[in-house]
Amino acid sequence: MFPGPLGTSLAGRALARGDWSLEALNIREHGLGRHRTVDDTPAGGGAGMVMRADVLGSAIDAAAPAGDPRPRLLMSPRGTPLTQKRVRALAQGPGALILCGRFEGVDERVIEGRGLEEVSIGDYILSGGEMAALVLLDAVVRLLPGVMGNAQSGETESFEDGLLEHPHYTRPTEWEGRAIPPVLQSGDHGVVARWRRTEAERLTQQRRPDLWQNCGISLKD
Repeated sequence: MFPGPLGTSLAGRALARGDWSLEALNIREHGLGRHRTVDDTPAGGGAGMVMRADVLGSAIDAAAPAGDPRPRLLMSPRGTPLTQKRVRALAQGPGALILCGRFEGVDERVIEGRGLEEVSIGDYILSGGEMAALVLLDAVVRLLPGVMGNAQSGETESFEDGLLEHPHYTRPTEWEGRAIPPVLQSGDHGVVARWRRTEAERLTQQRRPDLWQNCGISLKD
């Protein structure tokens, strides 16, 4: 599953250059017995299987020995929602160890014992944490120096200042009776910047009132 789509396009070229690196480790290498077992039935009964604390603890210790400064992340639907602020902090940090769970869940004791930070990419359930990890990695990698062709692109996107991004337009000037807003053809960069800010605020109010409330601003400011 890794690097998957991160092995293509800008991220893939940056990976080939060594601008960032990725090492995928198979938890089953630390499994128990002839079948390399990594899970067992839930204590107290119930459906599904739970990944064992001893197996995961061994895998984590092998990947990140004591003293490793990287944060230890567990992709989990019950985790703290991933935000652009957290993504930027990770991009500026020493890297990360990302644990991808499977089955019903992960033994709570390894979360506590290895200081795992649970991170969620949304209020829905996936078959495992791998796809969520790819989302997190993509969000972080694109902010690393040299990955994007224009660093400014990452500074003017949705969520960077708490707002959704303004609308975009390009040629042709008119398409199916819809024209590019005249302000974007004015050549006045100050007017364009104000229009973009106003549109970003309008879209945020309409589509994400939760974000707008957190901004603590109004269109009059």
